[in-house]
Amino acid sequence: MDILRTPDQYFDALPGYTFGPHYVELEGDGAAPLRMHYVDEGPTDGPAVLLLHGEPSWSYLYRHMIPVLSAAGLRSIAIDLVGFGRSDKPSRRDDYTYQAHVDWTRAAIDAIGIAGITLVCQDWGGLIGLRLVAEEPDRFARVVAANTFLPTGDSHPGAAFSAWQRYSQETPVLNVGRIVDGGCRTDLTTDVVAAYDAPFPDDSFKAGARQFPMLVPTDPSDPAAPANRAAWDALSRYDKPFLCAFSDSDPITAGADRILAAHIPGAAGHQPVTIEGAGHFLQEDKGEELAEVVASFVRSTAA
Repeated sequence: MDILRTPDQYFDALPGYTFGPHYVELEGDGAAPLRMHYVDEGPTDGPAVLLLHGEPSWSYLYRHMIPVLSAAGLRSIAIDLVGFGRSDKPSRRDDYTYQAHVDWTRAAIDAIGIAGITLVCQDWGGLIGLRLVAEEPDRFARVVAANTFLPTGDSHPGAAFSAWQRYSQETPVLNVGRIVDGGCRTDLTTDVVAAYDAPFPDDSFKAGARQFPMLVPTDPSDPAAPANRAAWDALSRYDKPFLCAFSDSDPITAGADRILAAHIPGAAGHQPVTIEGAGHFLQEDKGEELAEVVASFVRSTAA
């Protein structure tokens, strides 16, 4: 596996991102170790909140939320998925699989050493995170699902996702910052757009970002479909607190909150929250508001 690592200087002086870097090394079977980056902010003895981003963002997406969570006494851990942010980036697209992302993230959680986790997951953060909740529910104290789902390929993914999938493969240049900007209700400033581009000095660093849309199960025969079906079955018995906090303006995941809330026992008694005035990347549009929802949920469901 050929691994690329974005030079540190690309992350200097990014607006609003003043968090120090932390790393874990993941050992592979016969492969070179992968380094994963994470942000670790707030009181070290506070309840752990695991923040998982999606495509094609990175932990920068959570910069508005982390100070609010820290002020609430929560420990925020925002992982950069492999291929994104300050984490290592395998250079070949076939190095990335759905299962590999699940395994890498599980290994990172093990290495960081957190338990009693409050999972906050958006986009691919949910495709990975909800698998982990289903497979190892004892790790997690509660879940906040935001603009995400767990597809099995047994139903059509929708016109908006299909259009995005085609675009992601056909566009000559995958302009990450502009993609994030296009998924927001607010207009991002030039320096924020540049911050989302920072992990990708050139196209050779974007293999993971290019491959992610093709890893979403859109057909019943998809390699990830059986594991995701098993996860749905396990989630039908997940009775710890579960909250959907979706935005009002995301064409990709609209309606998925109702399906999750109806399926997962832990969602009973926790009315889904709608974040007004936010697009797909609601952490960017309304990050402080979402963080307050998370902090309130933790307080109200603490043992």
